[in-house]
Amino acid sequence: MVLLTAPWNHLLASPSAELWQRWAEHDAGATRTIDHSAWDGLLGRYVLVHQTGVNRFNYTEVTASDRSRLQSYLAAMSATPISEYSRNEQLAFWINLYNALTVEIVLQHYPVDTIREISFSLFASGPWGEKLIKVEDEELTLDDIEHRILRPIWKDPRIHYALNCAAIGCPSLQPTAYNARNTDTMLDQAAREFINHPRAVSISYGELRVSRIYDWFEQDFGGNDGGVIAHLNQYADAKLQDSLKGRKRIGQYHYDWAINDPKTREYGAGRVSRRGS
Repeated sequence: MVLLTAPWNHLLASPSAELWQRWAEHDAGATRTIDHSAWDGLLGRYVLVHQTGVNRFNYTEVTASDRSRLQSYLAAMSATPISEYSRNEQLAFWINLYNALTVEIVLQHYPVDTIREISFSLFASGPWGEKLIKVEDEELTLDDIEHRILRPIWKDPRIHYALNCAAIGCPSLQPTAYNARNTDTMLDQAAREFINHPRAVSISYGELRVSRIYDWFEQDFGGNDGGVIAHLNQYADAKLQDSLKGRKRIGQYHYDWAINDPKTREYGAGRVSRRGS
């Protein structure tokens, strides 16, 4: 179990959403669609909808032909002139690209206990700052896609539930690819699945205990404890809503970086940390 209570090493300070203006371009009248069927097929074959409520990716079973399909899909995404597409097509494109790149980088280094083991320099923990793909002649990192494109352009906190970082503590990788038609529904579904699971929200010794995601990205979720709790209530089931009644403060944070493969056991109770620790 890789349960950590401090922020990610590559996020010593929580990253702000700083717009890369070049990616704000889109064609509002565009009707073309992007084919994500190859990625959808891979997800359908290798994402295990686990009984614990945390989906796993079956890295060990990925065949050589499916590795080739994944690489061909990434090559097709790299060759896509994404600025010429509608905003809805762009959202699905960036989410799928982020997740497909994450799976590819783990497959390149598997087996690993945690994605944080995959780094390209002595000063990095994890692959998030590495240039992994080129789109429209721009080299991009996973951090670019998340913090300079998705977060600042869409300003939708549900995006955090769509991006998977190959960790048990992360919102689950879904078994279906995003597309321009299903994205809104899938974002709502992903938010509900995560928020109503103990790795996101629970009560521990009378205190509200939440995923470290709500600390790292507090500004995206309302800017303070009250905003985060209000956000949680939007997607909480009746039982969780009852647990959240009257609560104004978050007392504990947690996150499990163990790799999201079938061998990793369920999210553990582990240690907790308080704000600032």
